[in-house]
Amino acid sequence: MGMISAVRTIVFYFLLAVTTLLWLPPSLLIGPFLPYRWRYRMIAVAWSRVALWLARWILGIRYRVRGLENIPAQPCVILAKHQSAWETFYLSSYFQPLSQVLKRELLNIPVFGWALRMIKPIAINREQPKQALRQVAQEGAARLAKGNWLLIFPEGTRVPPGRIGKFSRGGASLAAHAGLPVLPVAHNAGQFWPKLDWRKASGTVDVVIGPPMTAEGTDSASIAELNQRAFLWVAQAQHEIGSLSDENWQALREQYGI
Repeated sequence: MGMISAVRTIVFYFLLAVTTLLWLPPSLLIGPFLPYRWRYRMIAVAWSRVALWLARWILGIRYRVRGLENIPAQPCVILAKHQSAWETFYLSSYFQPLSQVLKRELLNIPVFGWALRMIKPIAINREQPKQALRQVAQEGAARLAKGNWLLIFPEGTRVPPGRIGKFSRGGASLAAHAGLPVLPVAHNAGQFWPKLDWRKASGTVDVVIGPPMTAEGTDSASIAELNQRAFLWVAQAQHEIGSLSDENWQALREQYGI
């Protein structure tokens, strides 16, 4: 990435910061008095769409989506590949309302964290994983019961293009016990919004939404099977869009006998 990418990235972050400063006061003043769904649109959808618009016209990052017909009518658990911040903007703007599992420290950011609290994320303490799993199970079930989509990045952290991390079973377990499917999502956003470089590259993000998948039961074997099925679907989709290396995909095929 060269000087042009650096300049575009600086302009993007400057405009996003200005937009955020303009967006926060009305969100904090008006948001608490709005019904939850309207509040979500005002705080999460509006800001995310501005970020996507700026990414398109300043950074040159466009996107195309396949599999929209797979999205079920009833909200469920989204198991998405995690490579960057871009997919958070996209998924938060498209699935409404959406609750996301995120690290608790984000809620402590002055002003921004206050707005974030109003859209009901599930804020966990990553230093206490067992407690975090219980919290996700309890609060996630409550969000789903109220008609929220639930976004989980089962890898737990951003994994650069070319590789895929192991999926935790928390999302599959939650969906199974709620009697709802998981919706797998693959993409290659990290190719243009890299984890290890602050500069962004222009290009088109491919987003692929898979078929909803359900567990055969709520026992551990059924949950593990669902989680593996979702993992392998995402892995194959990542390989097809060029975001999982041939070597890593072949190793997975040998490991799982596919």
